[in-house]
Amino acid sequence: MTPITPPPPILFWFRRDLRIKDNAGLYRALTHPSGAPVYCVFVFDRDILDALPSKEDRRVEFLHGCVSQLQASLRQAGGELFIFHDSALKTIPQLAQSLSVSQVFTNEDYEPLAIERDRQIDRKLAALGIGFQSFKDQVLHAKSEVLTQAGQPFTVFTPYKNACLKKLGPQSLQPFPSEKHLKHLAPVKTASALPSLQALGFAPTNLQALKIEAGESGAETLIEKFTTPIDHYHEARDFPAKRGVSYLSVHNRFGTVSIRRLARWAFERDTAGAKIWLNELLWRDFYFQILYHFPHAAQSAFKPKYTLLAYENDKGLFQAWCDAKTGYPIVDAAMRQINQTGFMHNRLRMIVASFLTKDLLIDWRWGERYFAQHLNDFDLAANNGGWQWAASTGCDAQPYFRIFNPVTQSERFDPQGHFIRRYLPELNAVPDAHIHAPWLMSIESQKKSHCTIGQHYPAPVVDHANARLKALALYKTV
Repeated sequence: MTPITPPPPILFWFRRDLRIKDNAGLYRALTHPSGAPVYCVFVFDRDILDALPSKEDRRVEFLHGCVSQLQASLRQAGGELFIFHDSALKTIPQLAQSLSVSQVFTNEDYEPLAIERDRQIDRKLAALGIGFQSFKDQVLHAKSEVLTQAGQPFTVFTPYKNACLKKLGPQSLQPFPSEKHLKHLAPVKTASALPSLQALGFAPTNLQALKIEAGESGAETLIEKFTTPIDHYHEARDFPAKRGVSYLSVHNRFGTVSIRRLARWAFERDTAGAKIWLNELLWRDFYFQILYHFPHAAQSAFKPKYTLLAYENDKGLFQAWCDAKTGYPIVDAAMRQINQTGFMHNRLRMIVASFLTKDLLIDWRWGERYFAQHLNDFDLAANNGGWQWAASTGCDAQPYFRIFNPVTQSERFDPQGHFIRRYLPELNAVPDAHIHAPWLMSIESQKKSHCTIGQHYPAPVVDHANARLKALALYKTV
């Protein structure tokens, strides 16, 4: 009898999908018609990590925790996660060749640099006779799946959302139950060591003190906590002092929870809050497809005419914004939140971005880079889209003449100043009537509040009314 030749193995490359549950690419590898055994790999990519400006980066620590949990899950199922700290461009082809795999499977990435990296890896693998396939996983709709009737990409959110909602339903949101097919993981005799955070060149942060839990278990904890708030999301989402949001953005960024699961949950719950939360997931898709179709937006204004904006770019004002010393409490409290925790409430992101670009007249890209360095949930597409929205340079952006007033925004969304006082304790004794604009207090009131403007808390670095007029004049020049 002729012996049956076992099929060559498949290598699955984890990237922004650090979970074993409902993982589209992993499912396709594990259920391949050939029945091939599946090896798994993750690369701490030096091409990305070595470029990070700070070696105390919460994202790297969070990523490290996710990879540790993923490796444990795969080991428990009888497999292993190969872990490397090197360039993925070099590591993936070398490992694929050494394991004699027939194909490398992974999930799609839509950022310009990632697309180029994958093209190079595809070419290297092809030269070795190894296939390369990627699958949609981190979005609900990808690339050109949702187009206008003219066959063009949408550049306005509302019609894009409406077109997406027509496609969503029980069938389109079906999971890929990869966790049910882990028996096809290839056994590995030698365990792969997880390098320590220090070995990666990074130091521990305050992530544990902030109680930010990594991995699939961390996502599950937040989903459970959001089970009731999701129904009131439409009412509470704009108030940073309330627990009105899901805090799942960092898990969406690293793929420790399936976007299909979240959308299906909101779709089936069908409450007013769940519907608005589903819209937020679609905003995420919208910015992914914008960046995919218009990669120039990653570096410059989506609307070409706004590349001509002559921002003043005062470095001292920018530093005051970074250091939470603008004299506007809602702005400073928001900046302390991001500096201390790596998170910023979405309403506050809009307020501080408007303030930087239209009160301080500083290029949106300066703020975008600052967020990119500090946000735990940093995602190029969403960060770029949000900043260009606030600066009025992007697609479907806020009109340039709509300029957030930081005081009225503060009065509306933090009326008692609870959020402000949480991050600006020097304003604890300031009365509610002055918490949003403490510089208007009399000298006597400042003494009673133990908050002398210019000593305990800075005076405003600009006058909003005058800054607004300067911004309008600037935008009218292009």
